[in-house]
Amino acid sequence: MILKRTLTVCLSLLPLAGVYAQKDIQQKDVERIVRTLAADDMMGRSTFTPGIEKAATFIANEFKTIGLQPLTGDTDFKQEFKMYSLKIEKADIEINGERVGDEAFFVSTVHRKVEWEEKAPQPVFIGEKDDFRQVMNKVRRAEKDALVMVHPKHEQMFNRYASYFKQPNPVMELGKGHTLVFVLSPLTEVRSFDAEIKNAVTEMPLANVAGMIPGKRTKEYVVFSGHYDHIGIQKPVEGDSIANGADDDASGTTAVISLAKHFKKQGKPERTLIFVAFTAEEIGGYGSQYFSKQLNPDEIVAMFNIEMIGKGSKFGPNSAYITGFEKSDFGTLLQQAVKGTAYSFHPDPYPSQNLFYRSDNATLARLGVPAHTISSVQIDQDKLYHSVNDEVESLDMAHMTNMIKAIALGAKDFVQGKKTPKRVDKTQVQ
Repeated sequence: MILKRTLTVCLSLLPLAGVYAQKDIQQKDVERIVRTLAADDMMGRSTFTPGIEKAATFIANEFKTIGLQPLTGDTDFKQEFKMYSLKIEKADIEINGERVGDEAFFVSTVHRKVEWEEKAPQPVFIGEKDDFRQVMNKVRRAEKDALVMVHPKHEQMFNRYASYFKQPNPVMELGKGHTLVFVLSPLTEVRSFDAEIKNAVTEMPLANVAGMIPGKRTKEYVVFSGHYDHIGIQKPVEGDSIANGADDDASGTTAVISLAKHFKKQGKPERTLIFVAFTAEEIGGYGSQYFSKQLNPDEIVAMFNIEMIGKGSKFGPNSAYITGFEKSDFGTLLQQAVKGTAYSFHPDPYPSQNLFYRSDNATLARLGVPAHTISSVQIDQDKLYHSVNDEVESLDMAHMTNMIKAIALGAKDFVQGKKTPKRVDKTQVQ
């Protein structure tokens, strides 16, 4: 009878074994990494600044110390690429023979030079009774050259968009894309239209930081990612102007580094593992866009994108949620992997926040990859989001460490080739 009871107790403890299997993921190391990334000398890690370059060097050195290899074809851990900033040098717009004043138009283009005369597109009119946003979004989604005539009733909204588009905005490629010219005018007929636009172009270097652990299956990849950029210097609050981005997303980048260290110690994996810290997430997800073009998406088995895991979720301690839960069985497989442990994964409780599309997972999900973001931020309540108060001191280090362990446990069968999540239906992704 004693033997039977002892055996029962031992068996009941077996599901908890996974909780302690990630002993190499230590809170003190997690804290060291996140404190370094969110330190004041990183200056908020804004894209195109010395602060983000310093952060990239730190992450690359961590990957080197761990013993990762650069991605195939790369000589180091910095996956460098360029973006381009366009600023209008000259813009002459004429409609029906009359020159349009500078304050009455704005332009969106990826071209150094635009000349419309004989090949000018047919105009689109946003009339007095039209829904400005609706027509605007339709025109932008069409991805065709367009002259958009906006009725003065929409002047306030027009000016709001103009203030954005008149700023130098980075683009991934020059000369590949459409041009939109928006004109504020009561005209309902365009008999003639001429446009000559010249842009000054500035090259801007960026870099993802990526490393890998080659597996036995060289064409099957499991990706662990987070973005290491943040929003930089902001309006001072009580003398503090540095948005350190401890939770967003130094916490996710810390997880990526910690997971790299953990899996490196497990020996050669079945599948090849890629660990990547993305740049430029905060300004449009450009780092993940570039990364997605360097691999065959059909060979990416799963993507664990980690975003803001520094504080407990609404489901309690040691819990996180998975965005886009219904788009594949990725989340269900993670739930099964941690069943019976102190950890738990849940569907995204904030569907109205559209979180699935607000992080780097979306880029690969659009290509069919089971790419999901794991997060624990209570986004509807977090007053520190995108503020100068997103500091290390606001993080729950024990929770954060345990979430990294949970992800390691949840990913184990993916890494070992025992489980494969279903692909995302590309037609169901915006």
